[in-house]
Amino acid sequence: MRRAAILATLAGLAAGLAPALAPAPAPAEAIGDAERGATLFQRQCSACHQIGAQAQNRVGPRLTGLFGRRAASVPDYAYSRSMARMGADGLTWTLETLDPYIENPKALVSGTRMAYRGMADPEARAALLAFLREWSDKPQNIPEAEPTARKTDPDLSPTVLAIEGDPEYGEYLSSECQTCHQRDGSDQGIPSITQWPVEDFVIAMHAYKQKLRPHPVMQMMAGRLTEEEIAALAAYFATLD
Repeated sequence: MRRAAILATLAGLAAGLAPALAPAPAPAEAIGDAERGATLFQRQCSACHQIGAQAQNRVGPRLTGLFGRRAASVPDYAYSRSMARMGADGLTWTLETLDPYIENPKALVSGTRMAYRGMADPEARAALLAFLREWSDKPQNIPEAEPTARKTDPDLSPTVLAIEGDPEYGEYLSSECQTCHQRDGSDQGIPSITQWPVEDFVIAMHAYKQKLRPHPVMQMMAGRLTEEEIAALAAYFATLD
């Protein structure tokens, strides 16, 4: 009888201690220096964007709660058609997608209206992302890649961008593209790809190939193409009247 009472008492103590001994939620993985990021935001972003509890849409949408948010989803903001399409395709702002977008906005959204040439320094981007994440809801619950595994503006060596594409070969390859994209450049629910700058075309296709851009059909199509074939298509569509 006494032994049973002692066991019951010990069980009660263990139950009472369990919440205190449970592991605390893991903090968000450190990205960079958020204080430096605040300075970078003030210098490079604040002319168009606001962030904070009372932030409003300006030239660009407010950035409070950015992490984990679907692209083009802030109410009462008129997004570009390109950004709206990417949001409809499933683009969500996480560490993996924001990093390449800040490095080169056209890497993810070719027709973005954001007049920003990009931030090349990875430490500066990490600092800015750390600051932006401070103003996102419950950042510890947002799935992210480890900092060492972050993707950047699609991993392209200068030699890939320097490939001289053959427009005639590109024309031969283009028939499959033109089952959706209009040869005359018209935009009928599918974005135009005629007269694109060659580098923008190559970057966009490699972003699909590396699954930075979320459209599954384009990921599949780009995944079939070699670097030379992408360069050839870029050369053909760049000069198509």
